[in-house]
Amino acid sequence: MADLTYSEVGATARELLPDGYHHVRATRSLGVVDLDAVAEILFSWKVQERAGVRRIAGPDRVGPGVDVTFRSMLQTIPCRVVEVVDEPDRRGFAYGTLPGHPETGEERFLAQRDPKTGEVTATITAFSNPATWVTRLGGPVARLVQRLMTRRYLDAMVP
Repeated sequence: MADLTYSEVGATARELLPDGYHHVRATRSLGVVDLDAVAEILFSWKVQERAGVRRIAGPDRVGPGVDVTFRSMLQTIPCRVVEVVDEPDRRGFAYGTLPGHPETGEERFLAQRDPKTGEVTATITAFSNPATWVTRLGGPVARLVQRLMTRRYLDAMVP
């Protein structure tokens, strides 16, 4: 089994993300929706599928330690689930990069329900650096693509 390509495993769960990486934290209200429906979108990889990222290897469902490989824009994207959040008012997961991924780092997909109002908020948190010459060369374009994909992921979480 290949090792993750970064050492700060689980750091997307913290308020302060690790130094030396590009950081992303984006939040969107999904409204008063069924958290279980949002969790199903997350735990069945539909958030990636709806955002235009195709799963080419790995199980049908998110699980702790699960390896999954996606394909997008001619890039192969191998990841490992490093955490699953399955609490009454919080659902989601984080995955980290494996060798062959165009970046190195971690990304977290989280849906959280306010118990008082029922409003569900989606949050994407990530830290990353280029891992290949293509992504290093892409520089600002790669960051633009990352911002676009973050928006697409947030949109894809709407049940």
